[in-house]
Amino acid sequence: MKNREIFLRGLLKENPVLVMLLGTCPTLAVTTMALNGIGMGLATTFVLLGSNVVISLLKRVIPKEVRLPCYIVIIAGFVTLVGFLLERYLPALNQALGLFLSLITVNCIILGRAEMFASKNSVGKSALDALGMGFGFTLALFCMGAVRELIGAGTIFGIDITFGVLEPMLIFILPAGGFFVFGCLIALVNRLTKGRAAERRSQADGCAGCPAAGACGGCEEVAK
Repeated sequence: MKNREIFLRGLLKENPVLVMLLGTCPTLAVTTMALNGIGMGLATTFVLLGSNVVISLLKRVIPKEVRLPCYIVIIAGFVTLVGFLLERYLPALNQALGLFLSLITVNCIILGRAEMFASKNSVGKSALDALGMGFGFTLALFCMGAVRELIGAGTIFGIDITFGVLEPMLIFILPAGGFFVFGCLIALVNRLTKGRAAERRSQADGCAGCPAAGACGGCEEVAK
């Protein structure tokens, strides 16, 4: 696969949120404002890039039997680092993200890319994959946050752009509004890809799309 394809596929064709439906918990929880969505997305991109590069470098050193615990330790190290940086330089954003910043450690997007891509490819390709998936995640969160903030509060990045002409619909700030916007964006992506996004999602269902399938033995092992 060409480097350009590796980077671009995470933006739309295999967007981790709007196509693969991964990371929906932080997507729905922190996107009440566009700024929060960008902050969460960039923090996740930083962790994804760092962990992908390190795991790709150590893929021949990490024992197969304990690779998932090793991946989690590496990811947790980068999450701790980004947490310290936000606490020092962007305390307001750090407080807004709250617990969901720490939960990046167990985000399916990061663990999935580590298992399915970084552990099998070169450092350069792993970095491109991380950037593509990370920017795709950030784009999805920004769109969610921008729509919810605009309709729910009449602002973008805290700036009032409706000038009181439109009455804010507070339901879009609430969880119900988040689910509604999420569904609309998924439908839009399916429309733009002419249904191919839904096909990719169906192919990823079950053990074939689970990043931990290799460790648990798959559906046959679970059935036992």
